[in-house]
Amino acid sequence: MRTHTRFQTVLAVVAALVFPAFLSAQVKIYIMTDLEGVSGVYKFAQTREKDTPLNLQACEYFMQDLAAVVRGLRDGGATEVLVVDGHGSQAIIPHMMAPGAKYATGRPKPGIGLWGLDASFTGMVQFGAHAMMGTPDGVLNHTQSSIPENRYWYNGIESGELAQCALIAGHFGVPTVLVTGDEAACREATKFFGPACVTVAVKRGISREAAVLYPFEESRKALYEGARKAVAAIPQCKPYVLKLPIEAKMQYLDPKSGLPQPRLITREWTIPDALHLLESR
Repeated sequence: MRTHTRFQTVLAVVAALVFPAFLSAQVKIYIMTDLEGVSGVYKFAQTREKDTPLNLQACEYFMQDLAAVVRGLRDGGATEVLVVDGHGSQAIIPHMMAPGAKYATGRPKPGIGLWGLDASFTGMVQFGAHAMMGTPDGVLNHTQSSIPENRYWYNGIESGELAQCALIAGHFGVPTVLVTGDEAACREATKFFGPACVTVAVKRGISREAAVLYPFEESRKALYEGARKAVAAIPQCKPYVLKLPIEAKMQYLDPKSGLPQPRLITREWTIPDALHLLESR
């Protein structure tokens, strides 16, 4: 009897060594989505006005790219995936939702920060992302609003939507583990989040509304593989944080000042923590 007990103990020790703890852990992934960084999208007519033929087609591209990411995350070991529709006019098409995730869409979504995000998540994915305003080769580059051409600085660092979302996630200790979009967005992600953050480019910008598009079949294979890789990369990814309080600056063109030279307005304020980052945007 004693021998059997010792044998069971040895088996338990071996099992603990052979099967790492993370295999049984909950791996919750939060996907913040946008539309401009999706395969086949390269002009504002596809993203600004809801339910036009061009927009509906772009949303289909969005859902097909997203399905590849969801499959990759689940096959990579994610146990729970929440997709949040972050595009202004929304982009999720319910009948095209891939299994393996829950999808939050519609506006307004209550609360501050990013709806549904908290410290229970293991990693964040920024899907369909675009580069910050003013990036020469950034397809559909902008920060928050493309019409007044908003630009933002936090603690003296010019930042786009990638950094804004990552800062809010960082407030909860959640790292950004995957960014998908054009090559400029992927370059921006590496600059802010480091090389451990996986990036997948689905096109290369020529100008703000011109791009070299990659074939859908190739892009979606890369998105799937990138998502699988991102789950494995989670331990190497660090939350993006800044020293508090955050000193913020915003510049934008006054739409009431007229053309050809609209007046540039600058605002400065202090933000107590990253959770409140978007309240005064």
